[in-house]
Amino acid sequence: MNDSNNIFLATSNVLTQIDVKDLQIGMYVSQLDKPWLESSFIFQGFELMSQTDIDAVKSECQYVFIDMEKQSKYLQPKFSRFKEPEADNSRYERYSSFTKEIEKTQEVYQKTSTLVKSFMDGVALGRGINVEIAKQAVAECVACVLKSPDAILWMTQLKNRDLYTAQHSMNVCLLAILLARKMGFNEEQLNQVGLCGMMHDMGKMLIPLEVLNKPGRFEPHELTLMKKHPEHGRNLLIKSKDMYGGAIDVAYSHHERMDGKGYPRGLSGEHLSDETRIVTIVDMYDAMTSDRVYQKGRTHRDAIDEMLKMRGSHLDPGYLIKFIEALGLYPAGSVVEMSNGEVGVIIEVGPGRQLKPKVMLCLDEDKKLRPPRHIDLFKLDLDANGKGYKIKRLINGHDYGVDNEMIESYVKSTIVDSKLL
Repeated sequence: MNDSNNIFLATSNVLTQIDVKDLQIGMYVSQLDKPWLESSFIFQGFELMSQTDIDAVKSECQYVFIDMEKQSKYLQPKFSRFKEPEADNSRYERYSSFTKEIEKTQEVYQKTSTLVKSFMDGVALGRGINVEIAKQAVAECVACVLKSPDAILWMTQLKNRDLYTAQHSMNVCLLAILLARKMGFNEEQLNQVGLCGMMHDMGKMLIPLEVLNKPGRFEPHELTLMKKHPEHGRNLLIKSKDMYGGAIDVAYSHHERMDGKGYPRGLSGEHLSDETRIVTIVDMYDAMTSDRVYQKGRTHRDAIDEMLKMRGSHLDPGYLIKFIEALGLYPAGSVVEMSNGEVGVIIEVGPGRQLKPKVMLCLDEDKKLRPPRHIDLFKLDLDANGKGYKIKRLINGHDYGVDNEMIESYVKSTIVDSKLL
């Protein structure tokens, strides 16, 4: 079995066969009545979070195997304020392509990133935040996410270490909207959670720069200062006219944990809002996948593997699974090595084809620059030897010289080519 597909493996031996007509919300499906790769499910093992999940299993299987230990360990999350996940996701069906939307998405991303940086610079200088302008920017981000999630994901993957702080808040805003979209939030709620993501780290601007930008491990007194940023963020946002209350709560609570061992208040899961659970997950993901002075960014796969170890303790398990589903196995913007050694960038992942995305090839088998070629794994495009392309693994593009400038240049050629067709 191809290891690159085994993101979520069942590990327990306490399995019980059950007819699909007897499935209930909260059960953990560990095995199907057929191989996983013959199914449409992304994960090899998942909890039934809603009636939609049960219906999906019923449509493909006659019986499955339930893991009783995991069923009792991971409880169904509470969606206290929002609709059942994916109960009304039809209004969010993709209605535009990557090539049509990437130019507009780039424009919105760059403009909003500049705005976020200006907010942060202003906070550091003692100025307040223009909430109305922030809300307008978030609304543009929501519109982009609804038109082409892949174009947004592509932008969040283009990491710039020197602009980390502002870019991180921008990415958390976008990823939070993507997760909330997956969970069926309406447009007003998407705008609210996006604002929560954009504002979550504003308190860091009140931390001394020599601590905030330190390229190494914090000393105990420095860590104490850093852990003050949620409180600083809360106080700052409270003073901002017309700030959404949920954003104030998220700024204060995004380092809390489900098991109550986070900071600054040690709140446990039942006291954490829906927005806080969402922002905590996407905040951690973007931090893990970003290059910093003191760390190399992890691949999507490595970050997800690490976060799965934290489900139930640090992170809400149900929300985490929805996040992984929203991004898929190969998010747009990810760099991959193909089975023949060529290297490319994921461009677009259509519905129902998570394992067979569109890829832009950048390097040949010897990891040398090659003219860009766009392949569609769903259509079984062939390599120079007449063999079908397959993804071997996710990689860190910087290891092979696939940097932001190269990717942007190749994508621009894609846009030009599409306009000539």
